Amino acid sequence: MRGGVGCGRVVGVEAWLVLVVVYTERLAECRAFYAGLGLGLVAERHGRGPAHFAAELGSGVVCEWYPVSERVPATGAGLRLGVVVGVGSCGLSVGRHVVVDPDGRKVDVEVVER
Repeated sequence: MRGGVGCGRVVGVEAWLVLVVVYTERLAECRAFYAGLGLGLVAERHGRGPAHFAAELGSGVVCEWYPVSERVPATGAGLRLGVVVGVGSCGLSVGRHVVVDPDGRKVDVEVVER
């Protein structure tokens, strides 16, 4: 298992966040939005699966954005993401911000000094 952000202990079990997958009807718009926050998104496709975008954050957490399909419908704005980005990687000032992506999901953005 790859390392990630430590979440602490729950009943003696240590856990790390290693993957966040978002399904969207607005793949291109979400790619542009998250790339604008400074995430290094790359286009991927695994075998015959759908083309999608992925970013590995400095902590080792992988975030992926997939298109909605008949097999996996959109879940709307029920998912909230949190990212930490360096100052200058987006148009936000140092500190915590809540922004909204093209699908209406709230995204907690913490901008830090590098």
